[in-house]
Amino acid sequence: MPLNLDLPHKQILLETVQRSSLEQNVSLKKGIWWYFLLLIFEGALRKWLIPELSTPLLVIRDVLAIWLIAKAWQSGMLKLNVYIVIAILIGYVGIITALLFGHGNLMVALFGARIFLLNFPLIFVIGLVFKRGDVVALGKVCLWMAIPMTVLIVLQFYSPQSAWVNRGVGGDLDGAGFSGGAFGYYRPPGTFSFTLGVAQYYSLIACYIFYFWFNPKLINKFVLIGSTAALLVALPFSISRGLVFQVCVSALFTVFGTLMIPKYLSRFIILLIGTSVILLVLSQLSFFQTAADVLLARFDIGNEHEGGLSGTLGDRFLGGMITALENSIEQPFFGVGVGMGTPAGSKILTGTATVFLVSEEEWGRLIGELGPIIGLTAVCLRIALGIKISWLCYRRLIAGDLLPWVLLSFGFILLVQGILWQTTCLGFFTLVGGLMFASLLQKPKVST
Repeated sequence: MPLNLDLPHKQILLETVQRSSLEQNVSLKKGIWWYFLLLIFEGALRKWLIPELSTPLLVIRDVLAIWLIAKAWQSGMLKLNVYIVIAILIGYVGIITALLFGHGNLMVALFGARIFLLNFPLIFVIGLVFKRGDVVALGKVCLWMAIPMTVLIVLQFYSPQSAWVNRGVGGDLDGAGFSGGAFGYYRPPGTFSFTLGVAQYYSLIACYIFYFWFNPKLINKFVLIGSTAALLVALPFSISRGLVFQVCVSALFTVFGTLMIPKYLSRFIILLIGTSVILLVLSQLSFFQTAADVLLARFDIGNEHEGGLSGTLGDRFLGGMITALENSIEQPFFGVGVGMGTPAGSKILTGTATVFLVSEEEWGRLIGELGPIIGLTAVCLRIALGIKISWLCYRRLIAGDLLPWVLLSFGFILLVQGILWQTTCLGFFTLVGGLMFASLLQKPKVST
C-alpha cells in the first residue's frame, strides 16, 4: 500500500517502520519454514538428490540459523536473556579451552560450540517469530507428510541395503539402515541421514495427532485418521524402542491433560476406540505382523543385554545422567575440547566417525568435552530451561490449553537429555523448543 503523503511526517515514518517490520517478520517466518523443510529432507538431499554435496549440506541449517539470528537481532526482535547469555558464554569459553587445553582443532571446536552459539538463540527466534497459527500449521504439514513417510520406511524395511531407497549419505552403497534390528532386518532412516530422525519425526507427529484428536475442527478428518494409522504402522517398522517409549510418554501426558480438562474426556474415549480399531485391522495384515515380530524381538534382545525394562530406561535416561555425574570428577578440568565428542569431530581428528571419543550419552559428552565446571553449567542450563518451560506449559494446561502440554511431552526430554551431537536431533531440539515457546507466547482465541 503506497504511503499517504497527506499525513504528517511522523505518521508517514511510523507506517514505513511498521511495513518494514512486517516484511522482516514474513522473511523470518519463511526462513523458519525452510529450516523445518531442510530438517526433514536434508538426508534425502545428501543420500539421493545431490550426494556429492553431502558434507556441505551437513551444516546448511547452521548457515540458515546464522541468518535468522542476525536478522532477528537487527530488527530488534531478539533480546538477550539469561539462557542465551549463558549459552553464548559456554560456547565462547568452550572454543578457547579447546584450543588452549584440549584437542586444539579450531574447526572441531567451532562445530561443537555452534550448539550453544546458534541453536540456543534460535529457539527463542522461532518462539518470537512464529504465532500460534504457525505452530498449528506446521503440525498439519507434519501429518500430511506422515503417510508418504510411512510408505517409504516400509519400502526400506523390506528392501535390501543395496536398494536405492536405502542408499547412504554421499550415495553410500552399503546403505543407511542401522543393524540394531532383529531377524536380519535393518532400522529404516526414512528421508533422514540416520535412523534417529525417524524416531524424532514420529515423536513430534504423535504430539500433534493427540492434539488434533481433541481439536478435530482444525484439520481434515481423513488426514487425521490417515496420519494416526501411519503412526501406528511406523511404530513396528521403525524398530525403535525409543519411539515406542516416547509415544507412550505423550499418551500419558494426554491422559493427564484430559483429567485437567474434563471436556476432553469424551474425545479421549473416541481416540482410544479409534486407535484400537486401526490396530485390530493392522494386526490382521501379514506385512504388519512381520514388523511387529521384529520389534518384539528387538525388545527381547535389548532386555537381555540391559536387564529388563527398568534397566533399559535406566541406562538410556537416568543411568546416563548418574554415570556422567559420577565420572565428572575424573575429567580434565577444562575437558578434552568442545566438539570432540561429535561424529564430525571424531572424523576430523581420527579419520573415522564411528568412534565415540568422549561419550555416547549426552551429559557424559558435555562434561567430558567441557570439563566438570563448564560441562555441569551446560547441563544445569538445559535442566533450568526444561523446568521453566514445563511450568509455563502446565499453567497453560490448567487454563484449558492442551497444545503446549502435548508438545512438552516430547520437548522436555529433548531439552534436558537430547543427544545434540547428532545433527538431526539437534535440529528437532531447536525446532520443538521454539514451537513450545511460540505456543506459549500467544494464547488461543478459544480454549483448545
